[in-house]
Amino acid sequence: MVKMRVLLSGYYGKGNGGDEALLATLLQMLPPDVTPVVLSGNPEETHRRYGVESYNRMELLQVITTLRSCDAFIWGGGSLMQDTTSAISPFYYGGLMAIAQVMGLKTVAWGQGIGPLLRPQTRWLAKRNFAGCSQVSVRDRNSAALLSEWGIPHILAPDPVWALESKPVPELAELPQPRIAVTLRNHPQLTETRLANLIDALVDLQQATQAFILLLPFQKSEDLGISEKIQSQLKDVSKIICAEDPQILKGAFRGVDMVIGMRLHSLIMAASEGCRCFALSYDPKVNRLMEDLEIPGWDVKDLPDDVNIISKAWIDFYQNGEFLSSEKIQSLMDGAFLHRELLQEALK
Repeated sequence: MVKMRVLLSGYYGKGNGGDEALLATLLQMLPPDVTPVVLSGNPEETHRRYGVESYNRMELLQVITTLRSCDAFIWGGGSLMQDTTSAISPFYYGGLMAIAQVMGLKTVAWGQGIGPLLRPQTRWLAKRNFAGCSQVSVRDRNSAALLSEWGIPHILAPDPVWALESKPVPELAELPQPRIAVTLRNHPQLTETRLANLIDALVDLQQATQAFILLLPFQKSEDLGISEKIQSQLKDVSKIICAEDPQILKGAFRGVDMVIGMRLHSLIMAASEGCRCFALSYDPKVNRLMEDLEIPGWDVKDLPDDVNIISKAWIDFYQNGEFLSSEKIQSLMDGAFLHRELLQEALK
């Protein structure tokens, strides 16, 4: 029996732990009789890590040739159709989806977070793309509401990464407990002054709790410099762990008492491993998660100017904040597997 070839498109091979986690989860959920082919920013690394056929996402002629060799095309999770961080991005992903649909491939939008879509052109393109898909799954209520407004059938389920299998991190066994994890990223809203205030508050938090600080860069190019700045103020009580395997990255949150996170998937991974989360939001997708899980935090642009207010909020949350119940975590993990059921239905 000839296996169905399926082309997977997302923000893969760019060193972003969240997007790599989505790819790992998608590969984990694909039916066994499917041959995945991945478009990547680093096809050699993607092939090495996952053992899959992979091609350069920016070599258009090769992408078209690869599309012709495939039976189906999948948008593989995340906020691909949004125009706030990039005006070009939705035209890249939307263009690929349109080409696949014109070619007659079966097309699937999987684990999507739609928007913000501020421009009429990108909104029109997104509506057209989603309407042409044979199956659509989204990860948040706002995206589901938009599709309902457009009259497009879909399923709503928790982010697929809730279902990603984690792996243990051997080096954690040697580190002191309790532990607090920190995942900050470079962003225009995180000014030098705000970062300095956060670092001072982290120093206060560490002294008050005597916790060991795990610094987890999710994307080295955006996060490592910030982690190094933090570590310079917490020299003997912190460690930077750069894990490129998303399953190991998720495993780094095992046994962590609290996470302070900007990145969406740092909060999802931490919560799924039973960790209390405090969010610093730079994007509506983080705010949506905060609302859904009742996660405390601030928008980065609204961060208090007083270091004492920040540190007091963190110390209070460390001492009194509630964990997600095991029943809630299991419910979210079970719900995430609806994305797998959609794939099984779509790729029959």
